[in-house]
Amino acid sequence: MAAAQTHAAEPVAAQPAGNFRLVTLAEYRQHLVELNAVVALCAQARDAKSCDPALVGLDDSVPHGNAERRLMRYDWLRALLAQAREKDEAPANVQNKTANNAPPKPASGANLEEPTRPPKPTTSQLLLSAEARLTQQIAQADAAAPTAAPDHALQRAAMKQVLAGRDFRNLEAPTARDAALEKLGEWLNRLFAGAAKLRASAAWVGEALVWGFILAVCVGLAWGLLQMERRWRVRLVPESDGPAAGAASARDWQLWLNDARHAAKLGEWRAGIHSLYWAVIARLESRRLWPADRARTPREYLALVAAEDPRCAGLAQLTGSFERVWYGGRAAAEGDYRKAEELADGLISGDGSSRGERQ
Repeated sequence: MAAAQTHAAEPVAAQPAGNFRLVTLAEYRQHLVELNAVVALCAQARDAKSCDPALVGLDDSVPHGNAERRLMRYDWLRALLAQAREKDEAPANVQNKTANNAPPKPASGANLEEPTRPPKPTTSQLLLSAEARLTQQIAQADAAAPTAAPDHALQRAAMKQVLAGRDFRNLEAPTARDAALEKLGEWLNRLFAGAAKLRASAAWVGEALVWGFILAVCVGLAWGLLQMERRWRVRLVPESDGPAAGAASARDWQLWLNDARHAAKLGEWRAGIHSLYWAVIARLESRRLWPADRARTPREYLALVAAEDPRCAGLAQLTGSFERVWYGGRAAAEGDYRKAEELADGLISGDGSSRGERQ
């Protein structure tokens, strides 16, 4: 008995401060399962090897919440295992010890009521309570563990069945153009949202961004329209299209040139310049420089030629001479005709330069 008392009085090795390990919820649960097995074995064997407090191991620092941790200490279990190395006393010894330690009975006639105290639990009962506590902690760890993502296989199957219906047969995947437009829309939304925030802090900054963006869009549209108009002005007519009725190209340019030379022989310089001009217009129309249309004025014909075209300068001079003598009523001389003839020869040959310039 003395040996048993000496063994029971041995101090339990205390866990050093900060002697714990960082574990996950899964590792914490596994540790609890191992501790539960240690307590069950200790309750069965009740010897120093099976009830060694060192079998408990280190304390656990368990994740709790988003960025916090909770320290789970096992000092109570170490103390219980150290106590469990001594087996429970027999009931007779307990009764004798209780009788010896009982207080003297009161004198007869005294009506003193003693309060009844509950019996102290035995070590075996404490070990059973420890198993129940560890089992409860295992259940709490299971409840705190993150649940697996739900399987949406049934929902996906139902969605595929719906999309396979007749109403969704013509659906097409978004193209690269759609994706680009969507990204552009998102960028514009972010731009205007940022402008709205700036406007809240500094009104003039937001106003400047909005109006600057609108101005840039307007300038871009105007530039694009000018480029389109310029291409339309000099676009070619398809080969299959014939000259419009009454257009200059409806009559062959050589016939206009013959009329000019015949008028020159007769000294009719004004009629000669008129025929030279229309010979040039018919020749340019036959080269598909512009669509044939007799309703155009000489200035409109001139506007159809691009400024960088080498024929532009020669046609401008011939047009001016033709307008002065034909529409302006100015008398024409032989020199006027010869100058117009040189310009016409250059334009008909295709380089826009007169014979004098070529020499």
